[in-house]
Amino acid sequence: MRSGRSLVVNMASESDISVQGHGVHTAYVELAGALERRDDVTLVRGAYGERVECDVYHLHTMGSAMWRKVLDRRARTVVSAHVIPDSLVGSIRGARHWAPLARAYMRWFYRRADKVLAVSGTVARVLEHELGVAGHRIEVLHNTVDMSAYRTTPEDRAAARRHLGIAEDAFVVVGVGQVQPRKRLDVVDRLAREHPDVSFVWVGGIPFRHLGAEHGAMRRLMDQAPDNLHYTDVVPHPEVRRHLQAADVFLLPAEQENHPMCILEAAGVGLPVVARDLREYDDTFGDDVLRCDDDGFAHALTRLRDDPQERERWRRGSARIAERFDSATAAERLVRLYRELATTRA
Repeated sequence: MRSGRSLVVNMASESDISVQGHGVHTAYVELAGALERRDDVTLVRGAYGERVECDVYHLHTMGSAMWRKVLDRRARTVVSAHVIPDSLVGSIRGARHWAPLARAYMRWFYRRADKVLAVSGTVARVLEHELGVAGHRIEVLHNTVDMSAYRTTPEDRAAARRHLGIAEDAFVVVGVGQVQPRKRLDVVDRLAREHPDVSFVWVGGIPFRHLGAEHGAMRRLMDQAPDNLHYTDVVPHPEVRRHLQAADVFLLPAEQENHPMCILEAAGVGLPVVARDLREYDDTFGDDVLRCDDDGFAHALTRLRDDPQERERWRRGSARIAERFDSATAAERLVRLYRELATTRA
């Protein structure tokens, strides 16, 4: 990096030019926004299919539009590892059959980077021990959000409910994510049938359409949902935030996650978070979310519905999550990493 000029970073995610209803796109947008709010970085977004004069490439996806950037040795390359082989099973049609090929491709792609940013400790271990990325090239940098954009007042909550047509006295449980088997929407369906006095909303659809895993079964699940369970399909991100603001509890029963953006967003709003007890959450959310197995979700929701003190307890946990994962802190650390890489460029 030459002295006397701003650090230039080309940050790219192919979701800019393709499907956007997923957490990788949200993570990319949040981090890009945090960097754009700084005055010591010039951020170029995308610029696909061309070479960009920059100090660092920072890539969030690994499709063919990224090959030119990951192979361009004129700049250092950072890759955010949002996806590991296990992420594909239960997400994309036929993933179990072509998983070995995907694993080999991920191994090739991640090993081309000068630095790979794992979104959790679990991802870091997979990168090193399963995909062969050298340990010194891996850093854990959790996904973050601009928490100031999610802070919700009672007035915000009332306005969101009016906009969505939700009664003020309704008890509302919201989940967010693609409709796919690994999200375990069957659990949400069962909970809605067991709690007819609770309103359930799942914010999301099947953005990859027929490429989505078990597309027919997922469509039937949506079409046959009980009256107190509503699926929104894919909606713009401001609508996602509005649904969170209107809710009382956030629910994510997914059986495989790395570091989900939706939990961060729910925590920013101040919702109690109920999630599956996954080891991926050990070093991120810990005991600040109410972690359950299949048999524990119903009891957890009943406690939160009936006991205001219980809701307040888990809201405090969400406040701690919001404090840990604000994007301004991540951007500060990331700029230091960029500068270290740029100044040691060969």
